Amino acid sequence: MKANDIIDKYIKFFEKRGHKRILNSPLVPENDPTTLFTSSGMQPLIPYLLGEPHPSGKRLVNVQNCFRAVDIDEVGDNRHTTFFRMLGNWSLGDYFKKEEIPWLWEFLTKELGLPKEKLYITVFDGYKNVPYDQESEEIWKEVLAKSFGSAQDSRIFADNTNWWSRSGIPDNMPPGEPGGPDTEVYFRFDDIEHRSECKDNPVDCVCGKFLEISNSVFMQYKKESDGSIKLLPKPNVDFGGGVERLLAAVEDKSDIFMTSLFTPIIKAVEEQTGKIYKDNEKQMRIVTDHLRASVYLLSAKIAPSNKDRGYILRRLIRRALDNLGQAEIEPVLSAIVEECSKTDTELLENFEEIKNAILEEKQGYKKTVDEAVSILGKGKGDDSTQVVREITAEEAFKMYSTHGLSPTQIKSLGYNFDEQKFAELMENHQKKSRTASAGMFRGGLADHSELTIRGHTATHLLHQAIRDLLGEKVHQVGSNITSERVRFDFNYDKLLTPEEISKLEQTVSEKIKENLPVHFEMLALSEAKKIGAIGLFDEKYQDTVKVYFIGPKSPSTHSVRSGQSHTLPYSIEFCGGPHVDFTSKIKSFKIIKQENLGKGSKRLYAKVG
Repeated sequence: MKANDIIDKYIKFFEKRGHKRILNSPLVPENDPTTLFTSSGMQPLIPYLLGEPHPSGKRLVNVQNCFRAVDIDEVGDNRHTTFFRMLGNWSLGDYFKKEEIPWLWEFLTKELGLPKEKLYITVFDGYKNVPYDQESEEIWKEVLAKSFGSAQDSRIFADNTNWWSRSGIPDNMPPGEPGGPDTEVYFRFDDIEHRSECKDNPVDCVCGKFLEISNSVFMQYKKESDGSIKLLPKPNVDFGGGVERLLAAVEDKSDIFMTSLFTPIIKAVEEQTGKIYKDNEKQMRIVTDHLRASVYLLSAKIAPSNKDRGYILRRLIRRALDNLGQAEIEPVLSAIVEECSKTDTELLENFEEIKNAILEEKQGYKKTVDEAVSILGKGKGDDSTQVVREITAEEAFKMYSTHGLSPTQIKSLGYNFDEQKFAELMENHQKKSRTASAGMFRGGLADHSELTIRGHTATHLLHQAIRDLLGEKVHQVGSNITSERVRFDFNYDKLLTPEEISKLEQTVSEKIKENLPVHFEMLALSEAKKIGAIGLFDEKYQDTVKVYFIGPKSPSTHSVRSGQSHTLPYSIEFCGGPHVDFTSKIKSFKIIKQENLGKGSKRLYAKVG
């Protein structure tokens, strides 16, 4: 059984149980430079888990491409990857634990054929004023007893970390936020010697004998304003299972890089380096994972840079190059695309572009290394040509953060520094990065405050005003909206003139004063396109979509837009919301800055309210 077989079996299993397959969302939702990478199957569904009706119904299933930058430094062991595919099924106020748990066990043991003797369960042990998940435990006891023919209570473990909310533990949840207990399934690998400190508990396992292969979140609580945790009237189910980890269990490989999904790539790395995997496991795992992730990010039209997601891509490529050494990289890239294009055909279509981007980055990295060596050697001693081998941790970290040199690369160049101090600087840097990216929402919204929602509606007015002024070929390519300002990116070759900026401000302000109603309809995708609804370039949409209208409701709303002056309505866009209900609530609109992003894209900053 291959990875694709697991995906096919899973989708069909849940389609037979009334689930509608939904599309794989982009790795960078809505192509916004500051939006988080899609890091789980549930991330694009957060608005629907919070109560928005989903166009495809209450039972959903999909496989989602995911990327987790936080795991970059974890890659090198036998189980972590930055890029992975996640299976997911959801119940939006429909079925709950008594359906999900038996279905999951049936899929794992019957569809995938996993030996039930190797599976172990964890449930939520409770946390302060939140009780332990006795319901899940009792259902598991019943399911296991029926499957084994006898009680299997010793396979079930309770842990207080089995909890999910966007903010983490219940104490950190703000009023109004939902959360709930989760139950995990672990697979046991018998080829790894068990350590006594693991205490036969998969949660405590540090030796790699147990691998988490699935997690079902039961979102059944909400934090109240008085700090209490109350039950939701309609709880949700959110299941996630990594394809790579499930394949490791199916093939009984404790090292996921030795599964059929990765071995063709590992073989290519061995051939190009002339080394053997078992003697160079960490280095080859890093090369394999980082180049695989880079291929997907480049295919998503992300370019290496020193900012945001481009910086993460650059770091991946350079870390892979550090571990690949002088070996040829093209055959490894070919092996990756050949394997991954079995499910993602666009990788094959974009291969030349992907390959050229990585080769260009390789040349740029060499130049950067030469420049860094020159910088580190300046002003140290009487001889300006002298290469100084001792540098401070701060200097080393600057080479890392500014020039993209990894600690491994810095050391390979012959420079010594305080690695403990460097690690402290790295931890502080990561904390700041996590704080800066926390709370991001799909659509470029940093939060759901009143000012942010006003700004969101203002971007719809601005989008249409730009198209009216510059032509229908101009469209939005990204946005980021906070309570402080609106940022709007669009495709256009020239910077706007002061007169054009003034005209845009005037148009948006007029629409605000007109107090136009803002409303949405759920429409078939074909109907939405027919009436001229505009969306983000290259965004994929479901068969049924949510469309926001700015302007009076009327039968004439459903007429095709043709570019002449607009009577009804002013703006029609694919959008998940939220928005104000009348444009007058935006209050005011002022463009404060313009930037040239290069490659035919421009950026406007504005303030509202």
